[in-house]
Amino acid sequence: MYFLKRALFLIPLLLVITFMAFALVRLAPGGPFDNERKPASPEIERNLKAKYHLDEPVWKQYLRYLGDLSHGDLGPSLKYRNHTVNDIIRQGLPVSLTLGLLAFLIAQGIGIPLGFITAVGRGRWPDYAGSFFAILAICIPGFVVGPLLIMFFSIRWQIFPPAQWETPWHAILPSFALGLFFAGRISRLMREGMTQALQEGFIVTARAKGMSETRVLVRHAFRIAVLPVVSYSGPLLADLLTGSFVVENIFNIPGIGVFMVNSSLNRDYTMVVGLVLLYATLLLVMNLLVDISYGLLDARVKYE
Repeated sequence: MYFLKRALFLIPLLLVITFMAFALVRLAPGGPFDNERKPASPEIERNLKAKYHLDEPVWKQYLRYLGDLSHGDLGPSLKYRNHTVNDIIRQGLPVSLTLGLLAFLIAQGIGIPLGFITAVGRGRWPDYAGSFFAILAICIPGFVVGPLLIMFFSIRWQIFPPAQWETPWHAILPSFALGLFFAGRISRLMREGMTQALQEGFIVTARAKGMSETRVLVRHAFRIAVLPVVSYSGPLLADLLTGSFVVENIFNIPGIGVFMVNSSLNRDYTMVVGLVLLYATLLLVMNLLVDISYGLLDARVKYE
């Protein structure tokens, strides 16, 4: 019943988010037709506003938008002529989803084992080496890692292609460039969670009963230690699945990360609201899945 209420609550919450995005983007100075190469005459600008119903009151535009949204129509793009928001999302989202999911798997695949090892080997060389790598990964952003990967693995050693999105080989470098930063964060979360879990009373009791160290660490401590990582993974996955402006630009990847930034700069109202709605939906769904995962991992968590 709890999760059913949460799922039903998503609908009014998404309506509030779309209304705020719809109103705030129109409060920003400038308009979608201000940055044209040749300034439009007042008559042409009036005709454009009438075509896209921008001459109507905001509340009436919003009701019209909700009517189109109920049929799955996110409206036309105001900057990419002859393209709708649905078209652009349909073309770019699969690419960003693939890149984001690969980066997420890399971040989890590196961060969780690294954090586990550093916590178990606390105060010894695995802890120092793992912590150094995690901090280094956090401190070096993607716009630095990306060019370095291209320089060594594409130009010098010619192992992977430097850009574009055509074959599985093209996905390796951008996935690592995007995932390494988050691997460092996940490693730190996992280390702290594991360190605290090893100090819990039930871990001490399990060791006192003669349970093997491997079973104590993997079966009991790990399930509690990974909870902070699970909490972080929901918003992280939503961020990664909606694209990375920096990495997609460096590797010339046709995802939707570029549109998220450009639509705000260009005052492409319908594009901004459509992408905000997409991101909000992913974020809310991922947070709901995180809550479900909590109940599965920790028997102490009960939802009424």
